Amino acid sequence: MHRHFKIYKPYGYLSQFITNERPRKKKKLLGDLGDFPAETMSVGRLDQDSEGLLFLTTSGKVSAKVSGNKIEKEYYVQVDGQVTSKAIEQLKNGVEISINGKSYETLPCKAFILEERPTFPERAKKIRDERHGPTSWISITLTEGKFRQVKKMTAAVGFPTLRLVRVRIGNEKLEGMDAGEVIELSEFSL
Repeated sequence: MHRHFKIYKPYGYLSQFITNERPRKKKKLLGDLGDFPAETMSVGRLDQDSEGLLFLTTSGKVSAKVSGNKIEKEYYVQVDGQVTSKAIEQLKNGVEISINGKSYETLPCKAFILEERPTFPERAKKIRDERHGPTSWISITLTEGKFRQVKKMTAAVGFPTLRLVRVRIGNEKLEGMDAGEVIELSEFSL
């Protein structure tokens, strides 16, 4: 019987369980967050400096379904500067980014400015403070997931990412979870 988990991946953790036999060099791995079955894999990834909702499963079929381009993934993104409605429109329509050195046009997506600053657990490494200029929060919802796509998208419209938190995958939400928290699920409600 397969097992499934949702976790709040904290800042500073790699989205993997083992490193390829090389010394870990003090890298924090998902396996450090709980006692998982040996065949557990992360579904998709979040960069070491990104945080938020991540699924773990022992089922390759579930992993393939969630990683596919039909399931929405929503991110709350703190960006450098006061984001403009023009930048939001550009994000919605798709922007040109670089993937593996080649130009790539992102698919249209949902994007909007968050009127209120979201509340997340304190991050291990502080974000720069307001003395360095204003920041703003936006929501971006994608069905694709290229390498560092959200960060590349916000940079392409002139607002580099300072903090990225995935808050939703399909119908599963992060809300109410603490950084590092693990919840075992009977199934995913995608």
